[in-house]
Parts: sequence; structure tokens; C-alpha cells
Amino acid sequence: MRDGLAEVTLTPEQQRFAGEGIKALIPVAGGRTLLELILENLTSAGFSEVCLVIGPEHDAIRDFCSSKELDVRFAVQDKPLGTADAVLAAEGCVAEDELFLVVNSDNLYPVDSLRRLRETNRPAMLAFEREALIECSNIPAERIAKFATVEIDASGLLRRIVEKPEQVYPGSFVSMNAWLFSPSIFAACSSIELSERGEYEITAAVQYAIDKLGEKFTAVKSSEGVLDLSSRSDIDSVSKFLKTK
Repeated sequence: MRDGLAEVTLTPEQQRFAGEGIKALIPVAGGRTLLELILENLTSAGFSEVCLVIGPEHDAIRDFCSSKELDVRFAVQDKPLGTADAVLAAEGCVAEDELFLVVNSDNLYPVDSLRRLRETNRPAMLAFEREALIECSNIPAERIAKFATVEIDASGLLRRIVEKPEQVYPGSFVSMNAWLFSPSIFAACSSIELSERGEYEITAAVQYAIDKLGEKFTAVKSSEGVLDLSSRSDIDSVSKFLKTK
């Protein structure tokens, strides 16, 4: 099977879920799925309740969680209109005045960084050192160069997030979409406009929350790596990386 220019050999089960576009259910570690590894890391970091945002066609995720007796809730995003729209879909799962974590379902984040994020006990984000991501992740440097960069002020607060940076400087920090939000983010998500890609972007909502709502986000700096399963060609590199752990 070909993904871009890379030749990728997948097992039948990997082919099935890759073909259905359900990255979280792709087996990557001795038969264990990325979803199971994500939930394990979240539990180890001290998070106790999980809501999965899924599409209306993703019954396979419901069935898998039921078969594994995973203690999760579900929120349905009717159409794939972007990350901010996905956060809005989960509003019913968040209690009033409750801080909640938002992470990507195709990334495996390090436990210690997640724990430090939780322990801020205030709106915050993980800011990953660009060079550390290159060294400690399975993500190619040219892909990392396209990730959103963050500007952090002298007090350690997020000042600005740049979705498509024109230039990346040495020592820069990047966002991997690991956020600790307050419920005020829902108002921000409801107030932004569609991006050029035709999506409601969480980065735009965060900037709106900073500029218009006065929200302050602590930037928790991390020198750890993140595993990324964005495409079929990442399956092998993620599996190999996990075997060395």
C-alpha cells in the first residue's frame, strides 16, 4: 500500500482501520491500539474521565470501547468542521467551572508532560521544544517545521500562536494541541470564523480567548517527544519507537 511516496506494509487489521480513517484503532504495539495507549497515559498522568469526540459514522470506536470495557463517554461531531468545532461538540461533557484537557487522538503524549500540565490547575498548554521533538519523536523535521509556533512572554504566559509560521527560529516552541481549557473556550470557539481551509481552528479560538476574553494560558515547556500517527506511513515508525521503550 502506498502513502505519498512511502511504501508501507500493513497487517490486515491495520489496513482495515487505516482504510476507514480511524487512526486511534490502528494496532501499533503488540496488538495494542493507539487509543489504548493514549488512555493509559492519560490515566497515569492523573486524568480520570474521558470523552471521545467521534463522527456519526464511527460506530467501530463505540464497539471497540465496549468490547474492551473502556470507561469513556462520547460526543458526536456531526461534520468534520475543524478542531474548535470538535471542542464545541464536547461541551455537554464538561461541568461548569471545570478545567478539562483537549488532545489529539492521533498523538501519544508523554505522561510527565501531561501530569505537569494538569498540575498547573489553570488554563495552560504544552509548549514543546522544537529540537527535542525532532530528536525524541517519530516526526520528520520538515513536518515539525510546519507546526504552529508559540510566543511566550517573560512571565511564562502564551502571548501568540502562529498557525503557519513563515520562519522557524532555533530554540522555538511549538504546539501539539495539548490544552487545559476552562469552559470559556466554548465562547471563543463559537465566535471565530472559518479559516482558509474551511474549518474552525482551535488555534484561532485560543487567540480569540487571549485577545477578546482576557484568558491567560500558562505555557508548560516540555523537552519530551510526541508520537504522531498522521498517516499510514507513520504506523511503522510509531511501532518501532514503542518497541524501544
